[in-house]
Amino acid sequence: MSAAAPAADAARPIGATRTIITVCAMTATLMQALDATIANVALPYMQGSLSATADQITWVLTSYIVAAAIMTAPVGWLSARFGRKTVFLASLIGFTIASMLCGVAQSLTQMVIFRLAQGVFGAALVPLSQATMMDIYPVSQRGQAMAVWGMGVMLGPILGPTLGGWLTDAYNWRWVFYVNLPFGLIAIAGLVVFMKDEGRNDALRFDWVGFGVLALGIGAFQMMLDRGEQLDWFGSTEIVVEAVLAGLGLYLFTVHMATHDKPFLSPRLFRDRNFAAGLVIMFAIGMVLLATSALLAPYLQRLGGYPVQTAGLLMAPRGFGTMIAMMIGGRLVSRMDPRIVMFCGLAMIAWSLWEMTGWTPDIDTRSMIINSIAQGAGLGLVFTPLTVVAFATLPPELRTDGTALFSLVRNVGSAIGVSITSFLLAQNTQIMHAQIAEHVTPFNAAVQSGGAYQFWNIANPATLAALNAEITKQATAIAYVDDFKFMMLVTLPTALLLLIMKAPSRAPAGDGHVEVLD
Repeated sequence: MSAAAPAADAARPIGATRTIITVCAMTATLMQALDATIANVALPYMQGSLSATADQITWVLTSYIVAAAIMTAPVGWLSARFGRKTVFLASLIGFTIASMLCGVAQSLTQMVIFRLAQGVFGAALVPLSQATMMDIYPVSQRGQAMAVWGMGVMLGPILGPTLGGWLTDAYNWRWVFYVNLPFGLIAIAGLVVFMKDEGRNDALRFDWVGFGVLALGIGAFQMMLDRGEQLDWFGSTEIVVEAVLAGLGLYLFTVHMATHDKPFLSPRLFRDRNFAAGLVIMFAIGMVLLATSALLAPYLQRLGGYPVQTAGLLMAPRGFGTMIAMMIGGRLVSRMDPRIVMFCGLAMIAWSLWEMTGWTPDIDTRSMIINSIAQGAGLGLVFTPLTVVAFATLPPELRTDGTALFSLVRNVGSAIGVSITSFLLAQNTQIMHAQIAEHVTPFNAAVQSGGAYQFWNIANPATLAALNAEITKQATAIAYVDDFKFMMLVTLPTALLLLIMKAPSRAPAGDGHVEVLD
């Protein structure tokens, strides 16, 4: 250990101070993660109150997602220029106020504007809380710290719809936003009193060109993903324009980053092989994290015939599996090669998705619970060690930029995962419906005899409608299987990236920067 390490350790908060900062950072993380999904179930109620159409009310979600995606990227620069504590507090205060304004909104225009503000201020909460947690804990405890922090990130999107549904049912949809007030005030007070300001760099200049083209690319891309399903994807002029703008923005940003003296994001981030491989794995995990939840809820309700409350309870074991695995993974990181822990997690995710390819609408509850726990545990075993390994070789001065980029990649991965699986589900349902219907003819003996003839007599319009409903159900079940298979194929190749990553040593070699072992 170098002489710098003891000094760095001595500067870190300890005891009650560190615990309070941890609680405040976790609260900020959970608030932002919850608000990404908590409003989903309240949309029908908002639609009536705000006199909006079904298409218009989706802007309540779109405005938040797009604003948060665009404003995640400059978090590192803002933190370096104005100080992490200042930006953290400004984001928390702004997010809390915007949440209250969303709760009192009287029109769709007001709601969209306030949700935009909520996304702008909320974008910094997750990366800043992660960077704060990594700085206040020594390397030997960083695995456990990331496990605690990761529970907020992973459980927020899972618990959001459940909490939103309960608040809407017990009170009204406005409490979906009001619930942020007490937690926001607690986090603000804790950070004001106990968090130290690490200073600022007044000489920094903002790269407006880099930010502008990146914002254009990310914003257009998020809009394309969010509205593509509603507008028939590339059959819509709007989606084509958004795709062109997204490609142009991301291309110009890449060129600008490679040629500019002081680009918006340092190219050094992508030269670190641990961090670059970690971004790809995080992207894949983001795809699986939300896509499986988005698929499972309608699967249980529409195909399995479960009530809403029962479907929610059947999805809960996944969250418990994640929480338990994160705590275990946080301890294992300091005792064994974290790449082995990640491999076990990826294997569990792939196994659970493979098992889901054999599901039918009458799958038994026990099998679903076991599978959900295994999948959640796999996600937990990947997330914690991935965070530790990805940042193990990254210089401390790039840490905040790195956490912002990690959050951005995870969110983009989630958006892409939901969009692709939704598209494949709709497309494959139509394809399988047509293929199955080809065999339902007067010349098929199976349809013209026995029970099938009594229930689905194709000569009777009423029973023909019932037959069509059954064909649709079977086609949808097959389409779900194809989606589960797709996500398994997304997960498996990421295991190869573990071969190019370096495992961190168990002892720190400097100020928050650790040696690595091949």
